[in-house]
Amino acid sequence: MIQRSIPIQFEHRVAFTHGAFDSKNQTLSDLVADARSLGGPSKVLFLLDSGVAENNPSLVESITQYCTAHADTMDLVFDPMIFPGGEDCKNDWGLVEKIWQAIEYHKICRHSYIIAIGGGAFLDLAGFGAATAHRGIRLIRMPTTTLSQGDGGVGVKNGVNFFKKKNWVGTFTVPFAIVNDLDFLGSLPTRASRDGIIEAIKVALIRDADFYHYLRDHAEALGRLETGPLEVTIRRSAENHVDHIASSGDPFEYGSARPLDFGHWVAHKLEQISGFEVSHGEAVAIGMAVDIIYSVKIGLLERDTAEEILTIIQVVGFDLWSPFLDRQERGKPVILAGLEEFREHLGGKLTITLVPEVGQKLEVHEMSEDAILEALQEMRDRFLAKEKTPTA
Repeated sequence: MIQRSIPIQFEHRVAFTHGAFDSKNQTLSDLVADARSLGGPSKVLFLLDSGVAENNPSLVESITQYCTAHADTMDLVFDPMIFPGGEDCKNDWGLVEKIWQAIEYHKICRHSYIIAIGGGAFLDLAGFGAATAHRGIRLIRMPTTTLSQGDGGVGVKNGVNFFKKKNWVGTFTVPFAIVNDLDFLGSLPTRASRDGIIEAIKVALIRDADFYHYLRDHAEALGRLETGPLEVTIRRSAENHVDHIASSGDPFEYGSARPLDFGHWVAHKLEQISGFEVSHGEAVAIGMAVDIIYSVKIGLLERDTAEEILTIIQVVGFDLWSPFLDRQERGKPVILAGLEEFREHLGGKLTITLVPEVGQKLEVHEMSEDAILEALQEMRDRFLAKEKTPTA
C-alpha cells in the first residue's frame, strides 16, 4: 500500500464594507487583483438573486459601472445574470444547469471568478454550480441578508435539495472570498432582517459568553433592528462562525459533531413540514427553545439561565412555538423524525449539541423522547397561555 499525507491550506477571507460597488471602493477589485495568474484582467461572471435585484433596482447598473471603472482587473463577460432566490431555487435542478451553461458559453475557467450576490439559499445554489463546473471555479460570495452575512454565507457549504431533503446534494468548498456589504441590510424586509440575529445568539451560546452578554444587553435595540447593534451582531457572529470552521479540526464535517447546528435538528424538520412557511431563522429560534427546555428537563441547564435565553429570543422578535409542531404521524409528533434525519445527513452516530451553560457546549449521542415531548408540551402551554393573556 502506498500512503502519503496531502497537506492543504485554505485561506478563508471575509471582508466587511459599505457601498461595495462604489467605484472608489477597492475591496472587490483588490481581491480579484491579488490572485491574477494569467496577466491582464480576470473574467468575472455575476449571478444575482432576483429578490435582491428587485429591492436594489440600480444594482445591475452599479455592477456594470464598477467593472468598467476597474477594467484593469475585472473583465465583465456578460451582464449580471438574474436567477430566482429563496429556498425554492434549491429545488430546481434546471437552475444549476443554467449556471453551468453560462459558465461554458462564456468560457469561465478556474482562473475566472463567479461573484454571487444574494441570500443564503441563492448562495447555496450558485456555490454548488461554481464548485462542480470544471471541478471548481473561484467563487466570491456577496451575502445580502443578516442570516447569510453572519452565518451560512461565510461558511464552506453549498448545495441544493434533492429527494425532498434539504442540502442533500452539495460540496464543501472554501470560497475564494466573502464580501459582506452591510448596505444590503437596509433593503431587507423586517422578517428577513431578524433571521441573522438568532444565529448570532446560537453561536454565542455555544462558544462566546461575552458576545452573549452583548446580545442580552442590546436585545431591545436588536428587536427594533437598530443599525449599530445589528451591524456589530452580524460582524461578531461571522467572526465566531469562521473561527469555529478554522479551528474545529473538522471543517468539512467528516465526524459526527455539528456544534454550529445547535437547535437545527428541529429547525430543519420544521422548515420541511411547514413547506418553508416557517423561515430558517424562525425555525432555529423554535429549535433552540426545544433544546433549551429539554436541557432543563434532564437537569443539564439551570432554569433561570434557560428563562433568560428564552426571553432574549422573544425580545429580539421570535416566537417559541409553531402550530406545525402539532403535526402527528402514527400517533407521534412528526418533528421527532428530525432526529434520525439529522443523524442520517452525516451518518455515524447521532450527535446533538446542547448548552450546559452560556458559552459552553456538550455533545450528546441520545435524547430522551419523553423529555422532548415534555419540552414540546411546555412550549405549547406557554403559547396557549400567551394567547389567552389580554393585551393592553
